[in-house]
Amino acid sequence: MSQSLLQTPLHDLHIRMGAKMVPFAGYEMPVQYNLGVKKEHLHCRDAAGLFDVSHMGQLCLRGENAAKMLEMLVPVDIIDLPEGKQRYAFFTNEAGGIEDDLMVTNFGDHLFIVVNAACKAQDIAHLQSHLQTGVELKVVTDRALLALQGPKAVEVLAQLNPQVREMVFMDAVRIELLGQECYVSRSGYTGEDGFEISVPNSHAQALATALLANECVEWIGLGARDSLRLECGLCLYGHDLDSTTTPIEASLLWGISKVRRTDGERDGGFIGADVILTQMATKAVSRKRVGLIGQTKAPVREGSLLFDANNNHVGVVTSGSFGPSVAIPVAMAYVAPTYSEVDTVLFAEVRGKRLPMTVTKMPFVSQRYYRG
Repeated sequence: MSQSLLQTPLHDLHIRMGAKMVPFAGYEMPVQYNLGVKKEHLHCRDAAGLFDVSHMGQLCLRGENAAKMLEMLVPVDIIDLPEGKQRYAFFTNEAGGIEDDLMVTNFGDHLFIVVNAACKAQDIAHLQSHLQTGVELKVVTDRALLALQGPKAVEVLAQLNPQVREMVFMDAVRIELLGQECYVSRSGYTGEDGFEISVPNSHAQALATALLANECVEWIGLGARDSLRLECGLCLYGHDLDSTTTPIEASLLWGISKVRRTDGERDGGFIGADVILTQMATKAVSRKRVGLIGQTKAPVREGSLLFDANNNHVGVVTSGSFGPSVAIPVAMAYVAPTYSEVDTVLFAEVRGKRLPMTVTKMPFVSQRYYRG
């Protein structure tokens, strides 16, 4: 492993647990453990999985105009985000493309932002270039980030602090776990109920060890994290989203707050608003993100070209895998709008063969967030 790769505060624990480490977004990260990707995936669906996501960027934005400033960069309602709540957002560019997707939490005295690891440096520079007088950006370097996901996650975490039972999806609190203040949100990227926990670096191994002491919990690596999010129809930046893809093309209309849409209370006002709001109004896009299920058992991977029955190239797969929970190949792709209707049959080119796939609604596996 290259000496230039960064390590998370939990690196030594991963090694002791037999993790297979790989380079990922500039870090040395666990792709799988002794269970293997399939068993890790199914364990998270059935019980509780623990993920080290400390490679992601954690940022604090403070100041009276912090929410107003952030609204200039995202098509999301930040000003009226209630204290103790979290919201999904994305940075956009002048062409309407997505520069990164992120989570924003209102902790009252500051906005807590989590960004993707591969986009961390550019996101920080983007925010700094738009800082307003009286608004301060702090890059958090003294906290690790854990995700505890699965139907038994709440029972596991409640043993350390029963207050988490009162939380619902997208709630966020500052509470003590093993005597240390942690930022806990009831959220995650597996489609399951669960929590993301920002914990001081010095406390990360102790917290992870305490969670793993519960027989319901297993470490889960990047491999299963990817198949879990894909089954639940969740995009991965750099694959299903990028700077050339608009939220409308990505079928993320739900991520644009009503108050920021045309005729909303604070319509527009974000970078790329003209392009995005025009696409919303006209539905005129050249491609659209869809879900695909395979008609054979062969998985279809990212980059596979898609064709119609007349051999016309109509799209490309951006994420693809065999779905362990559904026991069929699943994929996300961008296709010409004509081919985006449910039940349309397309053909993915895999090693010189054309494999039939059917356009279907997402998610492939029902999301099980706890909403109370």
